[in-house]
Amino acid sequence: MIVDIGIVAIKAFLVLFMVLNLAGLLGWVERKGSALIQDRIGANRASIFGFAGMGLVNTLIADPLKFLTKEDFVPPSGDRFLHTLAPCLALFPALVTFAVIPFGDVLYLGDRVINLQVANLNVGILYIFAMGSLGVYGLVIGAWASNNKFSLLGGVRGSAQMISYEVALGLSVIGILMVYGTLELQEIARGQGALLRELLPESAGFLRATVGWLPAWGIFLQPVAFLLFFTAAVAETKRIPFDLPEAESELVAGSHVEYSGGKFLMFFAGEFAEIVTAAGLMTTLFFGGWQVPYLMRDGFHFPWGASILLPHVAVVLLQVGAFTFKVLFFCWLQILLRWTVPRFRYDQVMRLGWKMLLPVALVNVMITALVVLYMQHNP
Repeated sequence: MIVDIGIVAIKAFLVLFMVLNLAGLLGWVERKGSALIQDRIGANRASIFGFAGMGLVNTLIADPLKFLTKEDFVPPSGDRFLHTLAPCLALFPALVTFAVIPFGDVLYLGDRVINLQVANLNVGILYIFAMGSLGVYGLVIGAWASNNKFSLLGGVRGSAQMISYEVALGLSVIGILMVYGTLELQEIARGQGALLRELLPESAGFLRATVGWLPAWGIFLQPVAFLLFFTAAVAETKRIPFDLPEAESELVAGSHVEYSGGKFLMFFAGEFAEIVTAAGLMTTLFFGGWQVPYLMRDGFHFPWGASILLPHVAVVLLQVGAFTFKVLFFCWLQILLRWTVPRFRYDQVMRLGWKMLLPVALVNVMITALVVLYMQHNP
């Protein structure tokens, strides 16, 4: 019993350590990446004994120290308790959501089998949506507690946006649930280790011959759902082109304009933690999660008959490495998107969410249901 608790605690610490540190590194990537895109230098001034690390000292040492030593300002007419609670509510959901995202299959240590997932819930998708929905509370409460009309306007914008896109986000995942037949993220990841020819019926001879060698990743089975999920997930992170809760040109930092010091740092870290969580979900649902094409628990087994046997430790390292690489790619893609496209107007964001994404998501669910029903009756 104590050993099991210790294993869970170690996994939770590793995941928390990874998410928080990756969130900090993303701040540096965004600074230097935006500088490259805009043909400027970026952060490079702060240094330790002459070592600036291309701005790493700025982002990971100087800025956190500056934030943590600044005055903790609370508006005199604001609500001190809610003003303090809001940053916690903004950061907490992004961190705990990652607990159900698997970063590997299983690790064998003697007779013990360790599932490489902090919390193996059989309703993992529902847990993600439940935790993700809590993020809006930090935004709205922080805006209300600041007693500032610009903060309040940013909070109202943010709540309307997050509610709008959570509907499309949820509907985009339903197709994945119907295809793999489970709510458990680990089982969805394992299901993507099969080949497409194993899922296609015998009557689809041409498809089995042409694309049957591809892995059964969600991107191949639900490409429309991925586009919907990606768009809605970017909107959920409240970043350009969906950064209406902030919109510096209009709201002067929006919902957290009255925050400083460590509290603002929590909002800032929460935003990048949401990027990491969104990248983890895209990886798990649509790109095989920890799966490496043709890699099984004992090594590689290729469709043309060749095999390469590997020790168990090597397989685990390849799985964790593949998951990490995919997450890093989607984090980079979200940062690249921010500095590439302009901001939408508020009416455009609402129109996209309710009049475009929602109908397409409903049609995708209907078509997926018909295809799954047909394949069940025509194996």
